[in-house]
Amino acid sequence: MDDGERVALRPVRESDLGMLEALTNDPDTAGEYQWFGWHDPGYLRRRWHEDGMLGSDRGMLVPVLGGRALGLVSWHRSRTGPSSFCWNVGLVLLPEARGHGHGTEAQRLLVRYLFAHTQLNRVEATTETANRAEQRSLEKAGFTREGVLRGFDFRDGEWRDNVLYSVVRSDLANPAALPTA
Repeated sequence: MDDGERVALRPVRESDLGMLEALTNDPDTAGEYQWFGWHDPGYLRRRWHEDGMLGSDRGMLVPVLGGRALGLVSWHRSRTGPSSFCWNVGLVLLPEARGHGHGTEAQRLLVRYLFAHTQLNRVEATTETANRAEQRSLEKAGFTREGVLRGFDFRDGEWRDNVLYSVVRSDLANPAALPTA
């Protein structure tokens, strides 16, 4: 962390929309593992006007350090059974925020936020098998590696294998789970 400051999460502001657009619609800003092609450039602005990016089935927050936006964390509800659901989470950091542990802290904070403010029992995340940095980040954030999902997503002309990670509520009772720093 920088100068003893800690990462925090806050709601998306209208002034963040340009950054969010770059993180999702610019190949250089999104980075190798988050670039999935161009999409509707007005989508995020419409979502922000609709619900401020905080809906009952999905949401987005901005991780900040000392007031400086670092990127975005997001979640959406995903079906796990006939009447059960979990949260599926994601993270995209600005290029200058990567590699400093900020993503690990943002993911840890998001898990705590979702368990504190919703009743779902499971938070899961996936990342490509080649994305070793994100795998380390998820593990440091308290996620458990569950296995490989073959041919899971399509990026840059190829089907890619992903690794599935999760945290369940009972993990919070384990002092070693979700370390605070």
